[in-house]
Amino acid sequence: MRFIVFVKANQDTEAGVMPSQQLLEDMMHYNQQLVDAGIMKGGEGLRPSRDGARVVFDGQKQTVVDGPFTETKELVAGYWLWECESLEEAIDWVKKCPNPTGDQSVIEIRPMYVMDDFGEAVSPKVREMEDHLCKQIESQD
Repeated sequence: MRFIVFVKANQDTEAGVMPSQQLLEDMMHYNQQLVDAGIMKGGEGLRPSRDGARVVFDGQKQTVVDGPFTETKELVAGYWLWECESLEEAIDWVKKCPNPTGDQSVIEIRPMYVMDDFGEAVSPKVREMEDHLCKQIESQD
């Protein structure tokens, strides 16, 4: 199963406070364990929401809202893409993580959909398009 693992933002991450050298080293050691175990497929830290934007859709209308965004607890400061056997395995790996902000932190784990989860809505044409896109993405690496 594939999971996206979110490190939730806090006041420090939204203020652009950089992690300490020790925390960066601890996170790199942790990431190395994830890679060695075949769990980590990707991941990055994210800049504060003041550097971003949202596009809000209302029917055919689109509105751009520039950051910063006020609900810090709803924001994401970073993410990993993992492949684990189960949610329980992902939880076990998160429990091994150094505290990502050094203060009170929240890490959210969300299973990702695979095409088969969409059932009958996946026509042969959609399956073919997905296969083509996956091959294109792989060739870009």
